[in-house]
Amino acid sequence: MINRAIIGACTIGAAVLAAGAAAQSAPAGEAAAPAETAQGDVAITIYNSNLALVQDVRQLPIAQGKSRVEFPDVSAQIRPQTLSFAAANTTIIEQNFDYDLLTPSKLMEKAIGQTVTLLRTNPATGTETRERAKVLSVAGGTVIQIGDRIEVLRDDGLPVRVIFDRVPPGLRARPTLSVNLDSTRAGTRPVQLRYLTGGLGWNADYVALYNESAGTIDMQGWVTLTNNTGTTFHNADTVLVAGDPNGGGRGGYRDRGMVRAGTEAASRERLGDFYLYPISGRTTIANAQTKQVSFLDVQAVPAKKIYSREIYFRQNDEQPINVESRIAFSTSKAQGLGDALPAGTVRFYQRDREGTPQFIGEKGIGHTPMGSDLSLVTGEAFDITVKAEVESRETITAAEWEKSARWRVVKDGRVVEEGTLERPKTYYRTVMRYTLTNAKAEGVEVQLTQSGLGNNWWSDDFRVTAEDLPGVQLNADRRRYTIPVPAEGERVIRVTYETRY
Repeated sequence: MINRAIIGACTIGAAVLAAGAAAQSAPAGEAAAPAETAQGDVAITIYNSNLALVQDVRQLPIAQGKSRVEFPDVSAQIRPQTLSFAAANTTIIEQNFDYDLLTPSKLMEKAIGQTVTLLRTNPATGTETRERAKVLSVAGGTVIQIGDRIEVLRDDGLPVRVIFDRVPPGLRARPTLSVNLDSTRAGTRPVQLRYLTGGLGWNADYVALYNESAGTIDMQGWVTLTNNTGTTFHNADTVLVAGDPNGGGRGGYRDRGMVRAGTEAASRERLGDFYLYPISGRTTIANAQTKQVSFLDVQAVPAKKIYSREIYFRQNDEQPINVESRIAFSTSKAQGLGDALPAGTVRFYQRDREGTPQFIGEKGIGHTPMGSDLSLVTGEAFDITVKAEVESRETITAAEWEKSARWRVVKDGRVVEEGTLERPKTYYRTVMRYTLTNAKAEGVEVQLTQSGLGNNWWSDDFRVTAEDLPGVQLNADRRRYTIPVPAEGERVIRVTYETRY
């Protein structure tokens, strides 16, 4: 690792080398003009998965026969194996990508075995002294040889600069692609580069203002675009693709928060099975920049708050558990939102008594078709709890054994032996007790889901023989109860299950 003094020194040393080639410095008080780019007409397609397709058309002079052409200002994270090159009357013979960029640490690494100049300044007198030193190693620190002595340059705060005689070969100020060409004619012509690169990605961020009294949300959608390619893309025609093409997927599990998938087709342009979100006008995507562009702005979308908790079968809570607080809404056209939502994070806000929006929670979503029903967890409800307990459990034995299996032994096409296997079938009766509390000044409803009913493939025969209020069977495994809980009150609900497990 290069110490702080040397990093500053390397930068100054490189500036000294560049000074001779510079035409003129900018006048004092004026900002330097932005560096020119070798890029041409740039079009970028950016996916959610930190992957982008760059298409760059440049006007370049190409000599007849074999020649070498360099393309600076390509992405530092280019995937060279994905490069496509096209120019009239020209074929590509070989390509090379030079990714060793000119940095202070790279300067020191390339200087191993070479001689540099150390410029030391006495902090008390300001006197400068110069010494020639040979760089021996930069592993864990910079080791140098001055005459007969060996020193380790330390980060001790003393002003030390390293001045290099030249830029070591192989280092470039900008990421550069070079190709060897064979052309049947000479002349300037359009050359198209097309390649995939990492370091460019985007995701959606949503800001939702929840109005509890009106039962609505106002939602804004923002594209958050990041560029970590090491290269600035100038005046680019940019299109964002919502979807995960094979080979560039995000991977991992994302809790989509989707209760029901939509069946409405959005009006946006498609590319295969993906949606396109073009950025209006051309834009410059600077390196190490985060850029945000609005793509959704809707008001008064119907929404409601839901309190919920899921209980596994025969779960015994030692203490009450706070329920989840959710906000549910639809992305359908009829409900006012009317768009497909690319994967991202929804952040919810709600106005306090003084009318100031306050953050109340966030939830990530996956790619969501238009017309979907979403129920997004924003956090835990402070005042509402559920305690699940097994109140009783007893065995119910059948009055007689049940013949459950028969077996036969067949030899040479004839039954030579058969018999009957007997085993008892045991049933269980389980009473689950759910205690719900509400410390709010108003009554609430809690969606309580009992899961784990379809326990195994051999024992998914269960019966609900008694319940204090009717439930809705969601599927073979889950049954949901919507339970009103009074203000500043408690409610106890019992459900009796008869099962084989």
